[in-house]
Amino acid sequence: MTAMINSIVIRGGRVVDPQNNTDTRTDVWIENGLIRAIGPKIKCPLETPHFDATGLIVSPGWIDSHVHFREPGFENKETIATGSAAAASGGFTAVATMPNTQPPPDSVEGITNHFRRVENASVCIYPIACITAGRGGRTLAPLAKLAEAGAVAFSDDGDPVTKTQTMKNALEISESCGVPLFPHEEVKSLTAGGCMHEGEVSRRLGVKGMPAAGEEEMIARDIELVEHCGGHLHIAHISTRGTLELIRAAKRRGLAVTCEVLPHHFILTDEEVAVQGSAAKMSPPLREASDVAAMKEGLRDDTIDTIATDHAPHMEGEKKLPLSEAPFGIVGLETAVGLTFTHLVEPGILSLSQAIAKWTSEPARILKLPGGNFNLGSRGDVTLLDVNKSWTVNPEIFRSKSKNTPFAGWELTGKAVATIVAGRLIYNEISSRGINRDQQ
Repeated sequence: MTAMINSIVIRGGRVVDPQNNTDTRTDVWIENGLIRAIGPKIKCPLETPHFDATGLIVSPGWIDSHVHFREPGFENKETIATGSAAAASGGFTAVATMPNTQPPPDSVEGITNHFRRVENASVCIYPIACITAGRGGRTLAPLAKLAEAGAVAFSDDGDPVTKTQTMKNALEISESCGVPLFPHEEVKSLTAGGCMHEGEVSRRLGVKGMPAAGEEEMIARDIELVEHCGGHLHIAHISTRGTLELIRAAKRRGLAVTCEVLPHHFILTDEEVAVQGSAAKMSPPLREASDVAAMKEGLRDDTIDTIATDHAPHMEGEKKLPLSEAPFGIVGLETAVGLTFTHLVEPGILSLSQAIAKWTSEPARILKLPGGNFNLGSRGDVTLLDVNKSWTVNPEIFRSKSKNTPFAGWELTGKAVATIVAGRLIYNEISSRGINRDQQ
């Protein structure tokens, strides 16, 4: 018989589903793209393909809620095809793309075009639409209509919404349509011309810095707006201990404020800029050791809801420019799993379940995405993890079109070894464990 389309049974792995407090060795059966059953020795049709997950962690599909795929407009850096391939090899079954494309998705037509472009992608790609027309910060985009068209959040990405009234109006619409604002929080008047954190290292290097206040002041303003007019504020890429305290206080007051942190902000300090130069240039910049420690503590106590990569591809020549001229950003989809397990799970900062939650159920909850769990009838998205696999970061074999990472040559433990999207095995690096007929 012909194998059933979008159907597979995953045998013998350790199933970890944080949303349902599941952590047990069992089977997962996906039929026609949806979770059909979970349990030991599941009986399913003989023609159903199976995957031997013995010794592996079977996780709900990982979700990266903050990536840049550059298409349309900047396909020389990344495309839907190459970004999707990078996501799949990194263990991600879904991503949400930022609107810094050309043109940006600030209209219903732009969202419609997004879905047309991604319809054949190997992973699910959800659009984050603009807050303002053209990301110009002046006139609100038609937010309610964008939400109806399928936008999962609103952001002007690298451009902050400077005008307080504009941000207030956007939050009020966010409240009414139930879609979060995902702003870039930066006071440009404080950070303009800066290319790293303002502190002892920037002074030693003679480089203009970007002060922590450039992040914290805008976040404080927006939290105050949430308190007065409602709305859901999801704060991207937090990096300072002051920001963490602002968010912690907002949550204590019961405000609809959530946040994310990026791996480089809970691992690297601004000293890395002295070592690697432009390869370590990012926005927000790498901060001081006390800020890195605060990010880890915020993850531990769940003040920080999610982890994301801010996957930001650039051409090799761009990142080799002098520090003051090179663009901000690094790629992250293909290193995220290893960095998470090596620097959060192995040291005991997060449990296995906590770490998986911050990449699965939590981003799904915040952006109201399907998946992120193994509920019966939910999407059959699965990430298979080998938490004991040691490997070396080699950008030359990245599936992303760009290779800009400060982690080249790093030894990591923990890797995504197979990725299943809606019951389809789209990535598998274990040749001995391909799809086979079920034996019952």
